[in-house]
Amino acid sequence: MFNPTNQAVLLLKVLVEGRIQHARRSEAGASAVEWVLITALLIGVAIAVGAIILSRLTAKANSIDLG
Repeated sequence: MFNPTNQAVLLLKVLVEGRIQHARRSEAGASAVEWVLITALLIGVAIAVGAIILSRLTAKANSIDLG
C-alpha cells in the first residue's frame, strides 16, 4: 500500500545516507552549503509529515458523529 509518509521518510533516509557517505570520503567534510541543504530538506520533510498528520486528524475528527 502506498503511504506518502513512508515514502518521504525512505527518500530522506537515502538522501541523508548519501550525504554522509560523501562527507566521509571527502577530507574537508560537508561544506556549509551542504549542511544548509540537508537542514532545508529535513525541515521540508517535517512540514510535509506534519501536514499529512494534521489532515488525517482533521478528517477523522470531522467524521465523528456527535448526534
